[in-house]
Amino acid sequence: MKPAASLGVVALAVLTAAGGYWAGQRGHAASTDAAATATPAAAASAPKARKLRFYRNPMGLPDTSPTPKKDPMGMDYIAVYEGEDDEAATSAGGAPQIAISTEKIQKLGVRTEAAQTRALGQSVRAAGRVEADERRLFTITAKYEGYIERLLVNTTGQPVAKGQPLFEVYSPELVAAQREYAIAAQGAINLKDAPAPAQASMQQLADASLARLKNWDLSEDQLQRLRSSGQTQRSVTFRSPVSGVVTEKKAQQGMRFMPGEMLYQVADLSSVWILADVFEQDLAQLKNGAMASVRVNAYPDKEFKGRIAYVYPSLKAETRTVPVRIELANPGGLLKPGMFAQMELTSGSAKKVLTVPDSAVIDTGKRSIVLVQVKPGRFEPRTLVAGRRSDSLVEVLQGVSEGEQVVVSANFLIDAESNLKAALLGLEAAPATPAKVATAAGHKAEGKVDSVDAKAGTVTLSHGPVASLKWPAMTMEFKLANEAMLKDLQPGKAVAIEFVERAPGEWVITGVTPH
Repeated sequence: MKPAASLGVVALAVLTAAGGYWAGQRGHAASTDAAATATPAAAASAPKARKLRFYRNPMGLPDTSPTPKKDPMGMDYIAVYEGEDDEAATSAGGAPQIAISTEKIQKLGVRTEAAQTRALGQSVRAAGRVEADERRLFTITAKYEGYIERLLVNTTGQPVAKGQPLFEVYSPELVAAQREYAIAAQGAINLKDAPAPAQASMQQLADASLARLKNWDLSEDQLQRLRSSGQTQRSVTFRSPVSGVVTEKKAQQGMRFMPGEMLYQVADLSSVWILADVFEQDLAQLKNGAMASVRVNAYPDKEFKGRIAYVYPSLKAETRTVPVRIELANPGGLLKPGMFAQMELTSGSAKKVLTVPDSAVIDTGKRSIVLVQVKPGRFEPRTLVAGRRSDSLVEVLQGVSEGEQVVVSANFLIDAESNLKAALLGLEAAPATPAKVATAAGHKAEGKVDSVDAKAGTVTLSHGPVASLKWPAMTMEFKLANEAMLKDLQPGKAVAIEFVERAPGEWVITGVTPH
């Protein structure tokens, strides 16, 4: 072989080997890059393992376990993982906070409202009864002894007009007094030519007899007839002194009556009184002359307007109430004495104050608490210093700032859901402790109010079965979430309630719907 050809073959072999090596290296690099790219993708698609923190008590008790176990009732402890928002947090100021997941907030129906500056209108409500105006009651009686000969108005409840004849009487004393006057009057005429002393004596006797008849309430017409005719009247007619209704009748046909004995009572019902029993704490809102509205069960669509005329000076120790008198017109006689009535007086100040809805306030007995939403899903319990109250608002003196969102519905369910009592320990200078999530929920029942203890904030209710608790129908005592519920909880009323168990054996009404 020629030397040039040999050199060409060698060069070709070298180039071929170099090309194979380069191709091999490129293929290896490509496979390495593909593997590197595939690894993060596989890692991203793989589920992230959650780290178990502990197991908590299923009933919200402050008890945790590092391993699975059951409580004394046989319920499994619930696993808690890192990242779950289930424990109390602490604000920058050190106040305890309660964290509830968004899902649970939606299930509980939590609703918030901003604290606002508003005019605080206050209402005073009280139960009362319709009474006849004492100044319009008239008693018909006689000032002498006699007998009832004829009854012209013979039924209780009969309406009478002023001057209408009621009954006729015969009295021997009255007949004798008439004869005495007639004789004296005739004697004075007969002695007109007699000496002056005799005339004066007879005239004095006639005047005394006339005064006696006037004192016995003989009318001027009757006396005039006696003067003109000189004839005594055997019977005398008694007439009604006012237009009204006969509310009491003791007179009977032929009965004998004695001086001062009541025979008829007539009431003018064109104006009546409402005597309402107002609670001691509401007295500061009452002023003489203030307008009040009155409603009665007989006419639920009508509202009667009256004025407060008098606040009685004594308090009933048994009920801690003070009688208040409202005077009002009674057109058509719709208001009957003895009717039950509901009085409402609305008062307010033009000055605006910071307020929150009354449903936002949780009364613990020692203090008032509100839940403030510091951010979505996180709530901070605050001690509220409350001022005046209206039907739906509470004045804020301290504890909440204007614009802060307060929980106005399901706040008691948050209490049950988050074991609020643990967080409230921080309000007494205790270190913040985790608030475990409980499984308590709201319940519903329907029943009838037996009694109300406004001072203790409790109500006794006879309710039907409660399916969620497997309770039969029973009568039991409930506590109230706030005082505003008292207006819908009157003895004898049928109501539907919502309630929760705030503590073992402590059942609290969180909502009331009258039936």
